[in-house]
Amino acid sequence: MSRSRADAHTLHPRHERRGESRWPAVLATLIAALLYLVLPRQLLLITPRYLVPALELLLLLPLIAINPRRLTRQTATFRFLSLALVLVIVASNLVALGILVHELLHAQVADGRALLVAAFQVWITNVVAFGLAFWEMDRGGPVSRTQLPREELPLADFRFSQDENDDAVGEVAAGASGASDWVPTLVDYLYVSLTNSTAFSPTDTMPLSPRAKFLMAIQSVAALLTSLLVIARAVSILH
Repeated sequence: MSRSRADAHTLHPRHERRGESRWPAVLATLIAALLYLVLPRQLLLITPRYLVPALELLLLLPLIAINPRRLTRQTATFRFLSLALVLVIVASNLVALGILVHELLHAQVADGRALLVAAFQVWITNVVAFGLAFWEMDRGGPVSRTQLPREELPLADFRFSQDENDDAVGEVAAGASGASDWVPTLVDYLYVSLTNSTAFSPTDTMPLSPRAKFLMAIQSVAALLTSLLVIARAVSILH
């Protein structure tokens, strides 16, 4: 369905103050938990393997209870639980990456192919985990971005292309932040995370704050290590 410039300002749910949908973030969290569940045993710091996913679900359930359909309410408890959930996902995956690096470099690996598959799982989780981290951090989080007036939003951690398109050609400017009241959603932050993990640097979205640059640097290094080790191990297996 085509859309007109006149309709551009009504396309984003921010205008109705409905808040962002809860379920994409739930799905992303469940994917990260599932990927952790199927990691090889030697990449797990904590056993049994279900403890970390169980903790993630324990943190997720009250978040769903507070905002079951759309993210419109933010309390101190909600903010603490949401940040704690992201921290658990990111930290557990970085630990798995550290163990993977050790296994590929120093351990006598009997099944190298299994570790290559595990490296791919770690890489995907890296994309999901940091996408969630960027989503929770930028401009006060998903609730603030849709529920607060722009003049009350915290300083942005990321600059998206929509934030600077006001002086572009008409059909582009109509969808800019200033014209349509656009704000990023989870898919935008997952895209930032994906491009940062493949290009190992920002692409069309620039980090502005020191904490955004710090997180993107950690993710880039993690993705680069995973990619280099996988390539090196794959070459050794093929030979």
